[in-house]
Amino acid sequence: MNREAQITRKTKETQIDLYLALDGSGSAQVHTGIGFLDHMLEGFARHGFFDLNVQVQGDLFVDGHHTVEDTGIVLGQAIARALGEKKGIRRYGHFLLPMDDALVACAVDLCGRPYFCCDYTFPTEKIGELDTELVREFFYAVSYAAGMNLHIRVLDGLNSHHVAEAMFKAFSKALDMACSFDERLTDVLSTKGTL
Repeated sequence: MNREAQITRKTKETQIDLYLALDGSGSAQVHTGIGFLDHMLEGFARHGFFDLNVQVQGDLFVDGHHTVEDTGIVLGQAIARALGEKKGIRRYGHFLLPMDDALVACAVDLCGRPYFCCDYTFPTEKIGELDTELVREFFYAVSYAAGMNLHIRVLDGLNSHHVAEAMFKAFSKALDMACSFDERLTDVLSTKGTL
């Protein structure tokens, strides 16, 4: 079974072409026009062992909001499409990731019901060319487009770069766990019989 998805989304604000393979090797080709977001998505792919190709043309002359949010939407859609019926997957994933001064916990439930929780406020307004307030917008968009329950908690951290990178890596590790197969499961992990 090939758990992969190719999504193209075009609006008046952005054009996005994204390919995702859940059972990959961690390779990434990413160009969003925002260098730090590229760096985060490359780390997401590498540490989750996802293959990811993202090409974005956004209205960066306005600001980065549409580019970041829409990239999150398309990544979430790709996750949902690649998972299909979710038969045999663990459904839940979690990870506690240290990165220098930062310590971030992430928990994922691929339940089909969107919910996002993260109350962290970055100490700086920007990391490179990325507005730090858009980190939350990205994860919110992913969670709602994928239909996943996503919690991110920053337990410690002083450096905005380290905190953001720990968020993306913790998310990738938690998602990888949630997407992985459990040989004991022959259907979906739900008393309802569907996710």
